[in-house]
Amino acid sequence: MAASTETHHITYLLRQADRALVLSHRLSEWVAHAPELEEDVAIANIALDLVGQARILYAEAAEVEGEGRTEDDLAYTRSDRQFRNVLLVEQPNGDFAHCMVRQLLHDAYAIELWSALRESTDETLAGLAAKAVKETAYHLRHSATWVIRLGDGTDESHRRTVAALDDLWRFVDELFDVDDVERTLVAAGVAADPVALREGWDRRIDTVLSEATLTRPEVEYPARGGRDGEHGESLSYRIGEMRTVRVEHPGATW
Repeated sequence: MAASTETHHITYLLRQADRALVLSHRLSEWVAHAPELEEDVAIANIALDLVGQARILYAEAAEVEGEGRTEDDLAYTRSDRQFRNVLLVEQPNGDFAHCMVRQLLHDAYAIELWSALRESTDETLAGLAAKAVKETAYHLRHSATWVIRLGDGTDESHRRTVAALDDLWRFVDELFDVDDVERTLVAAGVAADPVALREGWDRRIDTVLSEATLTRPEVEYPARGGRDGEHGESLSYRIGEMRTVRVEHPGATW
């Protein structure tokens, strides 16, 4: 039996919420470990922006689902195999160049996504997009500045940035994959067409890579599966940490 539009809607919301939540937790691991004090503050603020986006998305997914679950239930009671984030955002941090390259690849996608979703027929998504596109403009400026600084910096910073780009580029294509979820919701005016986002992403990334004296890597086998619940081991540990309080103290209130 074909999935209903409502089921696709929930899946789409969870994909976006999980993307934001998982990346926010990856970024939070850098707080107190960034190369500069101001960078600790910047990374923490970006992580908080992403948590705020995730909360709205989870809350709407719960409302559309209509089974009495809350945003916290969706964030903290699902297993790692039930998460629908793209693989890019769950990748372990590595060094600072790796973190900033991962962020750049994500931010260039996110700003195209939110820009398109401002026209969504889902009023909650459209309202969130209008706010999130402004936040993401800052996120992109931040990550682009660092990638340019590192790529066009010392021999060592350039080497590390190249290594990060080579490692993470295989996760790019999944950002623009299309399945029945997108096809159904694009037709309904709810979702953004991933294929249509690629041109803007390419343009933004190529501009930064040129200034950073970097070139696009060649990838023979793109990595996919995160949107369908197929994740790496590192996410299992991250989800386990995220769920600790909820599992050990179920039903606790503040």
